[in-house]
Amino acid sequence: MEVIILAGGKGTRLQKVVSDVPKPMAPINGRPFLEIILDKLVDQNVKHVVLSIGYMHNKITSYFGSKYKNIDISYSIEIKPLGTGGAIKRALMFCQYNYIMVINGDSYFDVDHSNIYSFFVEGKEPCLVLKQMEDVSRYGSVTIQNHCITSFNEKGFSGKGLINGGCYFIPKDFFPASMTKEKFSFEEYLEIFVINKNILRYYISDGDFIDIGIPIDYNAAQLFLK
Repeated sequence: MEVIILAGGKGTRLQKVVSDVPKPMAPINGRPFLEIILDKLVDQNVKHVVLSIGYMHNKITSYFGSKYKNIDISYSIEIKPLGTGGAIKRALMFCQYNYIMVINGDSYFDVDHSNIYSFFVEGKEPCLVLKQMEDVSRYGSVTIQNHCITSFNEKGFSGKGLINGGCYFIPKDFFPASMTKEKFSFEEYLEIFVINKNILRYYISDGDFIDIGIPIDYNAAQLFLK
């Protein structure tokens, strides 16, 4: 597998407790959160990672350099924020293989990436990993039907449901060569250009999940990832 990690966000909500480093470098029991993510990829035999970075990017490049354990690291640096879609589109230029996994640099989802990768490559269609939650109000929810994702629903609705776990599998040529737009949301792109084709597949995982984007969950992660 070849992996893009989206690690360019400013982390405004988290800056009340972590302000001297970018959000993916927030310390978890004395270690940068991003290091914990990379260790999981090392365990799953990933050999190349593209770090999509922006805010305080020098804190990340100076810490990891060009290699972490047995993972080669490339950097896709945003001079200005590109949104999740724009960040992925730019980072794909640094990828070498035909099928790519994309994960968020501010959440930990304990899934077996290699199994899901095999599921994705078999169908060769974009695939999102979903997580069943008791309350989706913080994340927004995902609607599924006939083995495909049919919609993304806004945050604010409470109750049990499926959320986007921030783990995507896409082909390298996912965005058309004719597309010139640089800044855009990945979920919005999926809603406008992909969902209506009935090709957006999903994989539901029961793996542990935590997002460190707000102080209460960041504090919980200290115990969760101990």
